[in-house]
Amino acid sequence: MNERELKDELYKEYTRIGKCLSSPKRLEILDVLTQGPKSVENISKITSMSIANVSQHLQTLHHAKLVDYKKRGNFVIYEIADPAVLHFLDSLYGLSEKQLIEVQHIKNEFLGQLSDIEEVSFEELMSRMEAGEVTLIDVRPKDEYEAAHIPGAISIPIEELAEQLHALPAKAKVVAYCRGPHCLMSIQAIEMLKSKGIDAARLSKRVQDWEAFANKRNSEEQAIS
Repeated sequence: MNERELKDELYKEYTRIGKCLSSPKRLEILDVLTQGPKSVENISKITSMSIANVSQHLQTLHHAKLVDYKKRGNFVIYEIADPAVLHFLDSLYGLSEKQLIEVQHIKNEFLGQLSDIEEVSFEELMSRMEAGEVTLIDVRPKDEYEAAHIPGAISIPIEELAEQLHALPAKAKVVAYCRGPHCLMSIQAIEMLKSKGIDAARLSKRVQDWEAFANKRNSEEQAIS
């Protein structure tokens, strides 16, 4: 194989990923799977797609080595093939937001609807949790909470929140989080909490963002000591 043939073959393989991610629905499926392993049926419910369509998209993602699967009883469970997939998605989203004005407009329009919702940073969250000033709730489904969650968070799926309001501390501020900045479950939770007179704020980051933040902070503390 000469140099030209080598390059042609190499770039051909690279395009397997690009072609695979040309579908918005496949991107959404990958985004969903960053929250933890899920059955085809569960993915179908979350993405509002038929099981047949989800299965077809998953086969394409598996062919590109972006997802793996295993059988659990009568169910097929899919998961991200490697943590590098998550890092790749973050880079893709960051580049798209930087280069595409349409992405910026959509995000600005979305964020404009949240002007009355208080946002909390990781630094503020950690400080206030250590002082016992806030209650952190994870409003994602329980399987996602069990796969990974922010330490100290209480699992209250959004569909159970109305019934669990009595269990929340009466005076402490409540901070809600879900799957990240594009997820609406935490916003729904805050609107419900505020309607009941509960002081609430939103953490728009993901569990994976928290892990990166905590690792960085630990490294900085070790360097100082």
